[in-house]
Amino acid sequence: MKKVFRIMLWTIIVLMFVGTFVFLYLNSREKEILYADVHPTETTIERSTVLTGKIEPRDEIQIKPQISGIISEICVEAGEFVKEGDIIAKIKVIPEASQLSSAQSRVNSATIDLNDAQVKYDRAKALYDKKVISREEFESAKKDIDKATEELSAAKDTYTIIREGVSKYNANESNTLVRATITGLILDVPVKVGSSVIQANTMNDGTTVATIADMNNLIFIGNVDETEVGSLRVGMPMNITIGAMPDIAPTAVIEYISPKGTDNGGANTFEIKAALTLDSAEGLRAGYSANAAVILDKAENVLSVPEGVVVFEGDSTFVYILADSAKHVYTKTAFKAGLSDGINLEVKEGFDKNAVLRGDEISQK
Repeated sequence: MKKVFRIMLWTIIVLMFVGTFVFLYLNSREKEILYADVHPTETTIERSTVLTGKIEPRDEIQIKPQISGIISEICVEAGEFVKEGDIIAKIKVIPEASQLSSAQSRVNSATIDLNDAQVKYDRAKALYDKKVISREEFESAKKDIDKATEELSAAKDTYTIIREGVSKYNANESNTLVRATITGLILDVPVKVGSSVIQANTMNDGTTVATIADMNNLIFIGNVDETEVGSLRVGMPMNITIGAMPDIAPTAVIEYISPKGTDNGGANTFEIKAALTLDSAEGLRAGYSANAAVILDKAENVLSVPEGVVVFEGDSTFVYILADSAKHVYTKTAFKAGLSDGINLEVKEGFDKNAVLRGDEISQK
């Protein structure tokens, strides 16, 4: 019994030894790796960049009052279309006491002058009728009364303008009526009825009653990184994508590249402006976020390979080309690369379209 047990034990030991040897031998052999074949193709490669920005009207006009006072009526709302000359708001004038007093004093003085001129005229007329004075003296008295009458009329008009902001000679063009200076869309009405407004002068910019813009003349305003701004030129086309209106795909042409960069979180960016071309601006709103795609460079119908099969070593590029299909042997080959779009890389020199390149690993045996 002991003999049988001993034989079984030695048998197990020998089997374990042989199994370990076989396992180590098999693992020490070099495994053959199989790769997918990749063939060069002819394609068009474009190198592009995407700029983020927004859609803005080329000009936003701020409408300011021509006289200080209080808003008594607002005739429009944001989003309304107005024509040049339409009334935006009405202003109630609150005159300054000193100006009002001065205007009243001028009226009183003009009244006194007119009364004096009237007395002299009546005297001159009586003397002229009796042929005591010459016609020239009579006409001089008549001229004086005409001048005094005109001065009183002007003084009263000035008083009315200061008190009410309205001239009797041009009531329709009164300074109390704030009018649109262009045809366009009301973007904002920052005042309310009862708000005090100040006319523009050398000391301040005045109160903005409304902002108007021509929404048929829009531009894209965006920023480009300093690494790409050198590839942009005035006149280059752009394709615009508006997030809020994906069905609209306007084109644009670069018309301005800022000569000075600004620091944007540690990176220098340059402002870009491009004029939009679209059939209709209906539905577009100022300030919509947008992206602009710009083609920086383009190579048409060129030999290319996927960048995934390319080995980059410094400024050099290599691929592995199949040398022996039976033994799956590949040769590392240098080539001259051209334009890249991040997916495909242009092949200028090094191999032709008949070359078979090593792709991704597919199996081992």
